[in-house]
Amino acid sequence: MSAKKILLISEIFPPINGGSGRWFWELYSRLPANEFCVLAGESVHADEFDKTHHMQVHRFNMSIKQWADWGILNWTGIKFYWRLIRKILHLVESENIGAIHCGRCIPEGVAAYIVAKLKGIPYLCFVHGEDVTNAARSREFTWMVNKALKSSSKLICNSQNSKNVLMKDWGCPESQIEVLNPGVDTNKFIPAEYNREIRNKFNWQDRPVILTVSRLEERKGHDMLIRALDIVKAHHPDVLYAIIGGGDRRTYLEDLVESLKLSDHVMFMSELSDEQMIECYQQCDIFALPNRTIGLNIEGFGMVLVEAQSCAKPVIGGNSGGTPETMIIGETGFVIDCTEPTKLATKLVELLNNRMNLPSIGQKGREHVVNTLDWQAHAQKAQVIFKSLNP
Repeated sequence: MSAKKILLISEIFPPINGGSGRWFWELYSRLPANEFCVLAGESVHADEFDKTHHMQVHRFNMSIKQWADWGILNWTGIKFYWRLIRKILHLVESENIGAIHCGRCIPEGVAAYIVAKLKGIPYLCFVHGEDVTNAARSREFTWMVNKALKSSSKLICNSQNSKNVLMKDWGCPESQIEVLNPGVDTNKFIPAEYNREIRNKFNWQDRPVILTVSRLEERKGHDMLIRALDIVKAHHPDVLYAIIGGGDRRTYLEDLVESLKLSDHVMFMSELSDEQMIECYQQCDIFALPNRTIGLNIEGFGMVLVEAQSCAKPVIGGNSGGTPETMIIGETGFVIDCTEPTKLATKLVELLNNRMNLPSIGQKGREHVVNTLDWQAHAQKAQVIFKSLNP
C-alpha cells in the first residue's frame, strides 16, 4: 500500500486573499507534493489558479452568510457539517489519508474532530489568535473550540502570544503547542531602488508614502492612521496614505476621509496582483499596520509587517497580539499604541522628518527577516512537526 497522505483543510486558500491562506500556500507548496492534498474553499478564479501549481487541491464550498452558520445549534450549521464531513470521509478513502491538518478550529477543526471519532485519524489545528478569541464570545462556539482543541494531537500557533492565549484562556498544555511564525519569500519580496516610473504608475509621484496592506476591518486601524494624517500633513503637506485591501469598512473609511477633508491624502487601491503589491512595498517610505485590540479581537501576528521588512522598509505596528514578534522593536520597526491617533502621528512625523535614516532602518529589517523568518526555514521545521503526527 502507498504511504498515507496528509489532508490540509482550509476555507481560506489562494486565490482567496487572506494572511492565513498565504501562510498555508507558502508553507505547503514547499513540501513534497506527493505527501499532501488540500481541501480548500471555492472561489471565482480557483480553476485558473489551480492550473498554475503542482499541488493536489480539491475545492469545496465552505463559505457562509453569517458566523452563526458554523454553529451546530441550527439547521444550516448541521447541514454544513454533514456536507463537509462527507467530503472529508470521501477523501480519506480515495486519497489514503493518515492525518488531517485544520486551517482553524472552526469550521475545519470541528469537522476533523468528528472524523477522528469516526475513523481514528489524528489531526492538528492551526491557531491564529483572533480565531479562538472571537469564539470565546459565544458559549456555543467556546464549547466547539474546546472539543477541537482538546482532541487535537498538536496545535500550531502563529506567535508566542497565540500560544499564551491557548495556555491561559483555554487550558491547553504547553507540550501540545508548537509556535511556527508565518514568514516571507525573501527571494520574492526584495528591496528595490527608488523608481519614479513605478511611482507615477500608482500616481504617487515624489510624495512621502505611508502604506498599509490588509483587510479593511476595524482592528486593522486604518481609521486611526487616517485621523493621524490630519496632524502629519501639518508637517508634511504632500504626505500620502496608500491602502491596499478590500473589506466591509471601505464605505466607512471613505466617509471618514471625506469628513476630515483628506481626499488628496488617502488613496484606496483595492486588491492588487502580488507583483503590484510588491512594487508598492518597494516604493513606499514607511509601512504601517496600526492595529489594535477590539474587544477580544486581536492581531495574531501580522505577516504584512514581515513582508514590508523583507522589502527593506521601516514598519510601524499597533500593540495588539503577536505584532511585536514580527520585528526588532526600536531597530527595524516600532510598536505604537494605536487606540488614538496622536502617538501614531508623532512617530510618523519623527520618521518623515528624518527620511534619510529610513533606508538604514529598512536594511536592518531586511537582515532580520532573512535570518529568522524565511519560508524555507519554516518549511523544514514544519516537516519535523508533521512527521511526528503522521503514522
